[in-house]
Amino acid sequence: MNPLVTLGEFGQSPWYDNIRRTLISSGELKDLVDKDGLKGVTSNPAIFEKAIAGSNDYNEALELSLGEGDMDVKALYESLAIRDIQDAADVLSGVYRDTKKRDGYVSLEVSPYLANDTAGTIEEALRLWKQVRSPNVMIKVPGTPEGIPAIRALIADGININVTLLFSMAAYEEVADAYMGGLEDLAKVGGD
Repeated sequence: MNPLVTLGEFGQSPWYDNIRRTLISSGELKDLVDKDGLKGVTSNPAIFEKAIAGSNDYNEALELSLGEGDMDVKALYESLAIRDIQDAADVLSGVYRDTKKRDGYVSLEVSPYLANDTAGTIEEALRLWKQVRSPNVMIKVPGTPEGIPAIRALIADGININVTLLFSMAAYEEVADAYMGGLEDLAKVGGD
């Protein structure tokens, strides 16, 4: 038996820390889900940079975007990344449904430049959540001191969060407290 599939028997969920347009369009991502038991996909700006610069996958989309007029680099990046995240979320929607929302997520990271900006992290996370419009997306937020209150606020708003940059037990404990606090805040207003 496939050892990745066997992980599921032990309650483990393999995720893939990579994304690129042809991974989705070629059916490779679907095969990883169907044949290898893949349960989620995570991304970050460095992964997208490598995918965009290191392949021809995005040439047509870049030409179309540039043909529509000037676009700043961040907006161009987000237009490409959000489409890939939406498409990957569609591929993983069956996992999301079959596992009753335990798995089947795809993550999209807020800008690393916001790691020390609570308000900016919250604002960007909410904007990305609304743009992707998929229940099985997670917005990746840094577990920095400034990210902790953002994590709580976003969870309280019902946003799925994936925390990154956890390098100590103390940071992990702060994130766990923010998670629980966010759930309590969400429950107070009738959230699920």
